[in-house]
Amino acid sequence: MITQKTIKSNQSINTITSKEALSKLISNALSKNHLSIDIEGNGFFRYPERVCLIQVSFDNQAHIIDPLAIDDLMELRKIFENTDITKIFHAGDYDIRSLNRDYSFTFKNVFDTSIGAAFLGSEKLGLDAILYEYVQVEIKKDKKFQRSDWTIRPLPDESIEYAADDVLYLSETRNVMEKRLSELARLDWVKEECTRLSQIKFQPKNETNAFFDVKGSIDLNPRSLAVLKCLYEFREDEAIGKDRPPFKIISDSVIVEISREPHQNFSEISGIGNWANRPNLQRLKEVVEKGMDMDPQYRPQKNKQRLKGMTNKEREKANIRLKQLKEWRKNLGQELKLDPSLLWPTSSLARLSRFPESFEEECEQPEVRDWQIKEFGDSISQSASNL
Repeated sequence: MITQKTIKSNQSINTITSKEALSKLISNALSKNHLSIDIEGNGFFRYPERVCLIQVSFDNQAHIIDPLAIDDLMELRKIFENTDITKIFHAGDYDIRSLNRDYSFTFKNVFDTSIGAAFLGSEKLGLDAILYEYVQVEIKKDKKFQRSDWTIRPLPDESIEYAADDVLYLSETRNVMEKRLSELARLDWVKEECTRLSQIKFQPKNETNAFFDVKGSIDLNPRSLAVLKCLYEFREDEAIGKDRPPFKIISDSVIVEISREPHQNFSEISGIGNWANRPNLQRLKEVVEKGMDMDPQYRPQKNKQRLKGMTNKEREKANIRLKQLKEWRKNLGQELKLDPSLLWPTSSLARLSRFPESFEEECEQPEVRDWQIKEFGDSISQSASNL
């Protein structure tokens, strides 16, 4: 089924709620050179999160695909994996990860307007700021819609228009950006960054060790980490059972505080809410007791590159070299009117400060881009070796 609504004289929104309508849309889209894509998810309200809308736009039309109404979306692969069609996103990392998570979709030939804007020196990279700067379009990114539960049906007209705004103007914006990037000889830089973006895939968390990543847990001792593990797993079960995000079940700060002092009066913990009331309080205590009875948990040691064979004097020289390399990058950023962090990875500068003779090996590191080597390789190699 297709529901159409006109929002401006030359623009309309189609809501796609059937497999037949989706097939028709895809058939039409396959004849286009480019189209814009965005999604809306429900991670602020539901757990696990899922994609609730997929917005696709071309020819001044926004097509709002409803994944909750269509069982099979696999035909979208024909668009997403087509190398002849440019898929335009704005800050597409979340969109690409989410679509890969829910449907195993992969993407080829991507352009991201947030990346384009960064390499044009834009100070603000939000969609509303980008559209106003490059195509003089004003849209309102109301936070009430950013925090909407996109699972709810039927969607109000204002929600549909909000979703459509995310894609309707990206094509025009990309055209302006590509022209300016070409004039500055930076289009190839952006293309490489966008290729890297297109290769992103969702990485499921390691459920066994995920509790180590709880904010504020870094200083917990092994006994407290055992309690945290049990509380974390309890919260996950509650979140899935109630279809609510974990932070709405009980916050990180609360489970960390309980883990740190498991014998304290829980009702006095700031933010504990209804968990201070029976029978919830008794349930928490049972989880804590389980953690106290289990083996202590030890945080995995990160693999850090050891500075073997470096004397204190050599380390001092490396620190001076790193400071000067960062100054080189900062000056280059000022010259090009770009964020210095775009021009060379900080992790690479740190390695070069210690081993300036290893520039060729450094160029093989995955975080170093081909365009960076081509544009700045000679300069940074000389800077590192001359310091």
